[in-house]
Amino acid sequence: MEKRKIGGKFTVNPIGLGCMGFSHASGDPTPEELSVKTLREAFELGYDFFDTAEAYTGEYPDGSISYNEELVGKALKEVRDKAVICTKMGVGHNPDRTLRLDSSPETIRRSLETSLKRLGTDHVDIYYQHRIDPKVEPETVAETMGALIREGKILSWGISETTEEYLRRAHAVTSVTAIENRYSMMARWHEKIFPVCEELGIAYVAFSPMANGFLTGAYSPSTQFEGRQDYRANMPQYSEEGYAKAKELLDYLDALGKEKNATMGQLSLAWMICKKPYIIPIPGSRKLARLKENFEAGNISLTPDEIAAIDGKLDTMRFDVFGGHAAK
Repeated sequence: MEKRKIGGKFTVNPIGLGCMGFSHASGDPTPEELSVKTLREAFELGYDFFDTAEAYTGEYPDGSISYNEELVGKALKEVRDKAVICTKMGVGHNPDRTLRLDSSPETIRRSLETSLKRLGTDHVDIYYQHRIDPKVEPETVAETMGALIREGKILSWGISETTEEYLRRAHAVTSVTAIENRYSMMARWHEKIFPVCEELGIAYVAFSPMANGFLTGAYSPSTQFEGRQDYRANMPQYSEEGYAKAKELLDYLDALGKEKNATMGQLSLAWMICKKPYIIPIPGSRKLARLKENFEAGNISLTPDEIAAIDGKLDTMRFDVFGGHAAK
């Protein structure tokens, strides 16, 4: 498994771990002790790039709150110098699941102090602006991040769900190490930013690389998701219509998987890893077997011709997928 660099600053394995599901958006949070144990086991499997966020919280059945950053911090406390920890600021969740956006300098600094305490560390390796705040100019965010880098509280910074214009303006003030945008076989609308990443030497961290689990083939419209804290239940790919549109892709991946001796999920990850050397997908799971399966995708090789063939097939398909785009 070949390591890859993140913006010239970090060297990590090609598959990272999105930690959100342990406490947010995937049903009731996993009990703390089990979460910490599983996250540490992920490290032992080879994961060395962990992604969390201030906003990744959930409510336990007893009404107490699970803070994802605390789980990650406890799991990696003894191996802190061997793991790259990324977290995010600037997003809060309203009761109706809409987002509250705040990237003011005061909020960035206040959020970072809270995150450092929850993570139990004196610095964050990559600190992301979780979403663009239309009230704050990118230059202002970049200036604040630059000051935090000089203070040693963060080693680098990034932007999640960025546009090219926003990225260029921010990068001109303080170099951006990574962007974290949605990307999967069903969500390819950010491919137009690849040339910018190449030009500026910025890593592309791909979240939801398996379309919120859809590309594993494990879920369908008949799946009983885990109640009000599981956001997948209302995602368009899991509606009857959305599933029908994407069934051709699942069948294609199933057949290709038999040829490559790989699962559908592994193929969906290998496809992006082998496409560009700066793409690092961060699939998430709470199951150790799935974590192992995902990580092994880093050992699957696809040739440029095979990737082009997959892209050609994807170009003929249309999907209903969470993320707000009519994807192709």
